[in-house]
Amino acid sequence: MPFITVKMIRSEDRDIRVKRKLVEEITKDVVSILKVGPETVTVLIEEVEKENWAEGGKLFAG
Repeated sequence: MPFITVKMIRSEDRDIRVKRKLVEEITKDVVSILKVGPETVTVLIEEVEKENWAEGGKLFAG
């Protein structure tokens, strides 16, 4: 059973419709590549506040 985790910075511009599309497309790709049924694919979206995300030793939050 594939379990896919997507971690991303929380955004007010990203509504439930965008998240639905994201999990639909990820599921389709996993089904196609791994030859499994869509009911076996789990997708977890973890949204992190910008102040808790860093890259290159620097927080994205100002």
